[in-house]
Amino acid sequence: MTYEFRRMNRLPPYVFATVDKLKMDLRHKGEDIIDLGMGNPDLATPKHIVKKLLEAAGKGKNHRYSASAGIPKLRLAISKWYKRRFNVDIDPDEEAIATMGAKEGLSHLVLATISPGDVVFSPNPTYPIHPYSVIIAGGDLRSIPIGPDRDFFEDLLTATKQTWPTPKMLIISYPHNPTTAVVDREFFEKIVAFCREHKMMVIHDFAYADIVFDGYEPPSFLQIPGAKEIGVEFFSLSKSYSMAGWRVGFCVGNREMIAALKRIKSYLDYGMFQPIQIASIIALNGPYDCVEEIAEVYRKRRDTLVDGLGRIGWEIEKPKATMFVWAKIPEQYRKMGSVEFSKMLIRKAKVAVSPGMGFGEYGDDYVRFALVENPHRTRQAIKGIKQVL
Repeated sequence: MTYEFRRMNRLPPYVFATVDKLKMDLRHKGEDIIDLGMGNPDLATPKHIVKKLLEAAGKGKNHRYSASAGIPKLRLAISKWYKRRFNVDIDPDEEAIATMGAKEGLSHLVLATISPGDVVFSPNPTYPIHPYSVIIAGGDLRSIPIGPDRDFFEDLLTATKQTWPTPKMLIISYPHNPTTAVVDREFFEKIVAFCREHKMMVIHDFAYADIVFDGYEPPSFLQIPGAKEIGVEFFSLSKSYSMAGWRVGFCVGNREMIAALKRIKSYLDYGMFQPIQIASIIALNGPYDCVEEIAEVYRKRRDTLVDGLGRIGWEIEKPKATMFVWAKIPEQYRKMGSVEFSKMLIRKAKVAVSPGMGFGEYGDDYVRFALVENPHRTRQAIKGIKQVL
């Protein structure tokens, strides 16, 4: 007997799987593959956060079911963090909710707010869960191309005029993964004005708020007057505090959207392990220097990679944020497409990168490097790439 799973059939093939399989096959044969593909932080979580986790885990009262919305003290810490960082007032009871990383929270929020047939705009290329969450929810996904030669607002207006029914939601993320693009406050002012006029909800994924370089200071979407009327912002502790495996994030902003996420989560989970929530309070309330130190590690890795690739003829502009480098494939190899180019780098250079096609068809001229290896391994990767190019 065979079964048809229509929701799964709507999901496209996972592009990264092809490259991952080749990487694992070569490793099983004893090849040393330098993995700059997945953005999986290799840095340890700061010691004072780990210490608090161990202390809290030693107490039996913390082993019970927790609260799916996050314990009150964590939501209060989230509120205080926003006030300190962005001078934004957040009601910890009505405008904040803890999530199991930004990915879980965002996908469940879309599931709670989007019905079959609802139109949602998402940039292309972009982080896969942004468009795929819409597909999983049964929504009608429309892509807005982004890139150095595009006018985002011109494309957004054109798409809005051509769409029926009228779009219900816009999902964005700046600093952006994978393109590393950054925006200023004026960009969000235009977003708020546009989406208020067209009655569109906004989800802003702010996962890389702290991984910034060269003096760039990223604005929060919620700093714009009127933003709370139409949208929410997600933040994750994964990158800022190197807590990727802990799965801690949160969503703040519009009360109705927060209430929808809170309600669906109440059916789906009992929240994070309470000691993790307690340690996350220490992270958010604690010293900021550990975050700056983590960002500085990524800056040095960025410089090692971009400067090294530049010396072998692969010129790339240095990103001002994120833990990635978005590199346009050298012209002589561009016709291969990002998947075949990535496979060639694994086979010949022994370096794994993420094919841009995995983030959307408009990313097929690019590959993404993740800054997850130390300078020595990065220089080794550059040496391998040089032999290929």
